[in-house]
Amino acid sequence: MSDADLDEIRKARLAQLQQQQGGGTGGGSGTSGEGSQEEQRKHRAPNTLPRLLLTGTLTPAEARQAILNQILLPEAADRLGRIRLVKESRATDVENRLIMLARSGQLRQKVTEEQLKELLNAIVDNKETEKIIVSRRKGNWDDDEDLLDV
Repeated sequence: MSDADLDEIRKARLAQLQQQQGGGTGGGSGTSGEGSQEEQRKHRAPNTLPRLLLTGTLTPAEARQAILNQILLPEAADRLGRIRLVKESRATDVENRLIMLARSGQLRQKVTEEQLKELLNAIVDNKETEKIIVSRRKGNWDDDEDLLDV
């Protein structure tokens, strides 16, 4: 993506945030209030996707990454990257679950590393219950032995 594209994305996102907050920053000078608003903005997961995702100008991989960047804190994103290095299928499962939760509006804030661990444990436990156990017969049940008696 070029710098112009990134600037467009930033401007669209800034306009969206200003619209959600009631039309702007209000021009107040309270430093403690701004810090808490900034902290809330960091941890808030958006309920709607950016306009570029809706218009289809991004590839599916870019759209997926943009969604994950919006819903994960940096520490959680790092952990997910390390999981991907070890087992890519498990990381994809976690990403799919996170994106599903974000699209359904069940995420109220950005996902922390601890929440990611809990989600990963839930997925691992679910995978363990899906294992198929094959029990093989033990003993002499070879059909060729029957032919030797004839």
